[in-house]
Amino acid sequence: MDFKRNVIASVARQSLTIFAFALLAACSDDSSSSSSAPENSDTPAALAECTAPAFLKKGDKVALLSPSYSTPDSNIQKTADVIKEWGFKPVIGKNVGKLEAGKYAGTAQERADDFIEALKDTSIKAILCNRGGYGTIQLVDLIDLKLVKDNPKWLIGFSDITTLHAMETKAGVMSIHGTMSSFIAKTAGEDDNSTILRDLLKGEVPTYKVPKNKYNQKGKAEGILVGGNMATFVPLVGASDIDVFSNDGIILFLEEIGESLHNIDRMFNTLELHGVMENVRGVILGEFVDSGTDLDYETTEEMLSQYLKKYDIPVLCGFPAGHDDVNLPIVMGAKVKIDVGDKGSTVAFDIGGEKKTIDTDNLSKKVTLPKALLKMLSGKTFKIEE
Repeated sequence: MDFKRNVIASVARQSLTIFAFALLAACSDDSSSSSSAPENSDTPAALAECTAPAFLKKGDKVALLSPSYSTPDSNIQKTADVIKEWGFKPVIGKNVGKLEAGKYAGTAQERADDFIEALKDTSIKAILCNRGGYGTIQLVDLIDLKLVKDNPKWLIGFSDITTLHAMETKAGVMSIHGTMSSFIAKTAGEDDNSTILRDLLKGEVPTYKVPKNKYNQKGKAEGILVGGNMATFVPLVGASDIDVFSNDGIILFLEEIGESLHNIDRMFNTLELHGVMENVRGVILGEFVDSGTDLDYETTEEMLSQYLKKYDIPVLCGFPAGHDDVNLPIVMGAKVKIDVGDKGSTVAFDIGGEKKTIDTDNLSKKVTLPKALLKMLSGKTFKIEE
């Protein structure tokens, strides 16, 4: 009996030893497999480069749509005439003349239907938005991202259209942050914003030279251009379907109109709290129109520069895009290179087409009397050209 007990005990000890070695080996395997993974496995994936839609040729169709607020028919007709002069054929969305809740150009579904129909129509090569306002966030769940991806065409607009730019970028398609029908109609398409847009649609891709600004942060960076109107895109952060701000490797473009400085401050801090700024390789500050004097800063750029100083990234201030008189077209979702130096800055888009350098300091920036009075009342300095 003692012999049997000794044998059993010996076998038991050997089994425990084998089990212990197996357990240690398993732990060692787990450790080695985790160490072979990237150290920052939770680092956001880089935002993928987008496809550039085909540039337009003579006779191509351009859809005029109203995804947000309604626009007077006269403005749309004037813009349609300009589109014809550019050599294209305007196609007016069937719902743009409707009015919902006193503001919208139809219900959300009607506005989405116009957009979807324009995407599906292979003869339409670009979509020009008639105006902004509010309402595009209502369309996000009504438009299939795969439909956008499978039908790449230039989307053009700004302000509330910022939501649709995020949707296009998420779908992997470049789009143009630029002027719209309500502005093209005022100048019959003869202003710099319109003519540079026309040339871009035809394949002349601008490289912008921008004057120096005392709030600039020097440096070079490249990344995928995202952003636009702050009040429009900040609510998109965390929205999985169209959140392009939580991906790494982005150049962030910001502009705003009519917001108090503390609201702009709140929106920027929201971006920081969501970790967006950790993904940003460079910042382009556009126009901040009528942003108020509720905080003691000379300009919005001065306020934002206080936050941006802690990031080792280039910051380009005063880029003429947004809600001011000069609103130059920029390509969202494109790889953009910014170079901020002592004497000025450049913004270059890494896409095909014929390159054309534009010195933004030479563009007309006349301050109208009503705008001059607004600036005076808000305590802003300005210059009136003769």
